[in-house]
Amino acid sequence: MHHDKVKINLRGISASMLRCLWGRAQLSKKYGSLFYDAKSIELVEKIDYDFSVSDVPFGGIMFNISVKGNLPEFGLFTLRAKQFDDKIRAYIAEHPRASVINLAAGLDATFYRVDNGTIRWYDLDLPAVIDVRRQLLPEPDRVTYIAKSLLDPVWCKDIEHTENGVFMIAGGIFMWFEESEIKQFFSMLADNFPDGEIVFNALLKSDDGFEAWIDMFPPEQRGAMRAAWVKALKDWWEKAPQDQKDKLNDVIAALETPTKPKGEGWADIELWWDQLSDKEQEWVVRDFMTAFREGRRWTLEDVNEIMKWDNRITVVDQFPVFKNIPRDSLSSDTRRLMDYSDERGKSRIFHLRV
Repeated sequence: MHHDKVKINLRGISASMLRCLWGRAQLSKKYGSLFYDAKSIELVEKIDYDFSVSDVPFGGIMFNISVKGNLPEFGLFTLRAKQFDDKIRAYIAEHPRASVINLAAGLDATFYRVDNGTIRWYDLDLPAVIDVRRQLLPEPDRVTYIAKSLLDPVWCKDIEHTENGVFMIAGGIFMWFEESEIKQFFSMLADNFPDGEIVFNALLKSDDGFEAWIDMFPPEQRGAMRAAWVKALKDWWEKAPQDQKDKLNDVIAALETPTKPKGEGWADIELWWDQLSDKEQEWVVRDFMTAFREGRRWTLEDVNEIMKWDNRITVVDQFPVFKNIPRDSLSSDTRRLMDYSDERGKSRIFHLRV
């Protein structure tokens, strides 16, 4: 089975790169006129990895909920790549020989989408990730892989030709670090790349997930969504490793519900779920979604916070992650989610100069 494919064995946050890869590939297949990433489609076909059982806490559950539960959240936020592409193209139009650095690159294929034939490109990630990247995507001309942590200042010395401009992108990575680490990181950039620019995304500090978005649907549709959610959860349970099942049971034990499952097997969980009222089920889903977001550390309410850390940092631009992305080809539910996210500012793109 899959003898001709590359087996991927990554754990923890490094495994999140595979979710992003899957998201870009699915968006490209479904909405190719909106965003198309041929390399991501190619890479998904090359690897032997079960996306429905992710090592990222509850990542496999979110995958199943989106794919089998008919919710559009999973993968949709990889549309930040389109925003990053536009920012890079604008920068290299003015700095055609710039050095572009992809921080925590994973299996991201941005270079292949934006290359102008003269830029120097650097993909930075942890050694285990770079090993996988080299296996699947050998370094093309003008591209250098750097196997270091983005928090390690040594990598800054690996960047050449900085006199032609430095532009950096960081997608979906900062939320996994503590604020103290992010502060040091931005000062490190200002020390090493004066007048360099960086684009990244961040979640809102007061983010409450998408529960209020679900509340916008009529009661009968919310009921169908909950039923699909439980079906997705069951499919995940059948393949999930025991340590993740244990985590799920810990979450259930902490729920503020009048009853709890009598055991820790799926039959016990399913029976307990069926005995809950509609209102209780809604609260369980909300609490689950809160648990799924645990592990995310750094959030950003106001970009001016960063400017207070280091007065060398200035804001070039900031906007909601889905700003100006055409919606015509998307389903009504997906459009509703994008509008809701942008109106609440739940995820934003930030463009800074250091």
